[in-house]
Amino acid sequence: MTTAPHFSIFAEEFAGKRVLVTGGTKGAGAAIVRRLSAAGARIATGARSAPPEGISPEIFVQADLSTSDGAAEMAAAILHKMGGVDIIVHCLGGSKSPGGGFAALTDALWQDELNLNLLTAVRLDRALAPGMAGRGAGVILHVSSIQRRLPLHESTIAYAAAKAALSTYSKALSKELGPQGVRVDSIAPGWINTTAADALVARLAENAGTDKQAARQDIMDALGGIPIGRPAWPEEVAELVAFLASDRAASIHGAEYVIDGGTIPTV
Repeated sequence: MTTAPHFSIFAEEFAGKRVLVTGGTKGAGAAIVRRLSAAGARIATGARSAPPEGISPEIFVQADLSTSDGAAEMAAAILHKMGGVDIIVHCLGGSKSPGGGFAALTDALWQDELNLNLLTAVRLDRALAPGMAGRGAGVILHVSSIQRRLPLHESTIAYAAAKAALSTYSKALSKELGPQGVRVDSIAPGWINTTAADALVARLAENAGTDKQAARQDIMDALGGIPIGRPAWPEEVAELVAFLASDRAASIHGAEYVIDGGTIPTV
């Protein structure tokens, strides 16, 4: 498949729902924003740069959400303008670490990866989930990664460790909030066809002194291949998010859904 798929949308399924999508201006996050907006959701998101064409959230905070100040600013804007949220989708994440294995990762790089991939969700949940629990309803989705089970040692050890922590945190949160009416699930994508994935390929190629095709193949080899023969499209991840956030998934709680084209080779 060379073009992104198109899906039928349940019209107005999320009408009036207040939704925070972190990382909502690029890649899978942007696809999630478009998907939920098309079904009537009121969207809040934030990023360091302005949203691209086609992304028009009701609330946009230009801030670094991986910092405590940025997360606090995002939460304050939502509470002031929306009064809270009904759905949170934590899609913010990624890795900026260089190649070179564990020895190339400084304390600063480790802290950056933990802030981006774990602590953003922790801080925003801490600020917004109590309101959900108080109303007795809500959905929180944490986008983790299959790298929590298949870490790539060359460049993404810190990312994989942070995502493993996110999955564990998500499970613990589900046990606490489930009895209060808030569903909590996680999603573990494999390789997604995004600009961030392309940037990782470029970094690995530069570090190894090879071209992008060789670097891309190295990633495929490290993952053990993708049986369906391609990465996922952001729109496919967004469709899974839409299902799990909807009332169609009302009894799905404390679970993690893998969307990786069959990359993980075990049950």
